[in-house]
Amino acid sequence: MSATGISKEIETAGQLEELRQEVRIAAEELLSAANMKPGQILVVGCSSSEIASHKIGSYSSAEIGKAVFEELYAVTKSQGLYLAAQCCEHLNRALIVEEEAAEKYGLEMVNVVPQLKAGGSFATAAYAGFEHPTAVERIQAHAGIDIGDTFIGMHLDPCDRRRPCDVCENEAEIYWRRAGALSGCEIKKMRSKKKRGNQEK
Repeated sequence: MSATGISKEIETAGQLEELRQEVRIAAEELLSAANMKPGQILVVGCSSSEIASHKIGSYSSAEIGKAVFEELYAVTKSQGLYLAAQCCEHLNRALIVEEEAAEKYGLEMVNVVPQLKAGGSFATAAYAGFEHPTAVERIQAHAGIDIGDTFIGMHLDPCDRRRPCDVCENEAEIYWRRAGALSGCEIKKMRSKKKRGNQEK
């Protein structure tokens, strides 16, 4: 473990490419299942420490954060979606988004710039990679990916049981990466609210 909590290791080109492929596949599968529409928001929380087999928040990697962001940004941008990058708890899980998204959804903007150990590597990469980045306090995204148990639930728009979305109809698929995983994206299938409600009756 690094004394500073920042990774000093250099990931190999092969490791980073494998990671990029897995992120791209997971994102494309989720977006397909969610049947998202252009202009909607995908929120992502990402722990580069967990991806690199360390405890969350203990080994932030700028390389990993950048690789994950670049793949997610490419996928969302190609489908006309907005990407929201969740910061860590040191910034109260604020989110980095394009200013256009903040204005479109009337989001409350805050004055903060994420760093490796104050916001996290993924949010730092997003701030550097977006065309016009800004930070917002909260959001209600239409779908989300949690990489490393970073807790994104408070930033997801609750489903309307009267008008269930395609994901809820077919079972939501939540993707996340566990410690020790530079390979093998694990999938957890959750029962939909509709099905769970029927079982409780």
